[in-house]
Amino acid sequence: MTMEETQTHKPIILTIDDDPVILNSVLETLRQDYAVRPFTSGEAALKFLSKNNADLILVDYNMPKMSGFDVLRALQSDPRLREIPVIFLTGSVDGDTETEALEIGAMDYLLKPFKPKVLITRVRLQLELYRHRHHLEALVAEKVQQLRQINRKLEMRDKITLELLAKASDLRDHDTGTHIARTTGYTRIIVMDLLGAPKEGYQLTYSQGMDIIEAAKLHDLGKIAMPDEVLLKPGRLTDDEFAIIKTHPCHAAEMLRDAAMALEGDSLLQTTLEIAYAHHEKWDGTGYPNGLKGDDIPLGGRIVAVADVFDALTSERPYKKAFSLREALDILYNDAGKHFDPYLIEIVKRHERDFEAIVNKNK
Repeated sequence: MTMEETQTHKPIILTIDDDPVILNSVLETLRQDYAVRPFTSGEAALKFLSKNNADLILVDYNMPKMSGFDVLRALQSDPRLREIPVIFLTGSVDGDTETEALEIGAMDYLLKPFKPKVLITRVRLQLELYRHRHHLEALVAEKVQQLRQINRKLEMRDKITLELLAKASDLRDHDTGTHIARTTGYTRIIVMDLLGAPKEGYQLTYSQGMDIIEAAKLHDLGKIAMPDEVLLKPGRLTDDEFAIIKTHPCHAAEMLRDAAMALEGDSLLQTTLEIAYAHHEKWDGTGYPNGLKGDDIPLGGRIVAVADVFDALTSERPYKKAFSLREALDILYNDAGKHFDPYLIEIVKRHERDFEAIVNKNK
């Protein structure tokens, strides 16, 4: 609060006019209820306003050097001052002058010479409107803050729900439930490379990238629908059993499709659906469930395909030992252009140490 504001609790009214008679008339009319600060030039008034506040400004149109229009433009160019209501004083009955003043930013205009009661009424009305507007703005700001807090809670609840669902699906297939964390980690490495070094055909917004990382956690959601005797079989699967396992992307799609339609426009759900349905497709078209080929496979599905297979290779299973880091990487590299998107494999090559760090962390 400035010295000017601490000296009085009355609203501060600036009046700017090169006519001392008008200044004195405004002062005498308003001094009982307002702290009037008279100025004979726009320059002096703006200098005052650079260090002080005002609740309302009365400004004359026709002044030397700096006209009323000039003052209005200066006020509008300053974010701190543009909200102060301005009443334009003019001795002209020219409608164009009044219209231009209102277009520039004046809230009202008053013809000179004015009647004291009219001036008092106009000033009181503008101050009430100003206070009312700021009260409404404060209420809106408060409601917006409340809505943001509610949205944050809803987003957190949705995230927790997805995490629990992902862990539930992972625990059906893996004893430790850490497959999700590792696959998500590998996915993040690839996504962050794409965001950091955009390439034609692989462009992602930050939001799209984050959706892919989150959705990767639910890539095996469909395994919830797999029978225990097949999913938990300790040995290798027969052809018939493998045919059953190959239906898990379709089960995931069925689970997610209704939710994605009900929440049309929810990018995370749509991305989750694409990844869960497409992460077993192969670049050469020999994958399942739809035999999609090349970039017909959604980018999220191609990314998670790399992450998922790499984790399967480097993890121990009841029917196999874990491959070494080098062996697993060589398998990925040899399958570039067949199983995997070749460009995504180039990204893996750039980040071997990052992949290795996740493998070593979970040993």
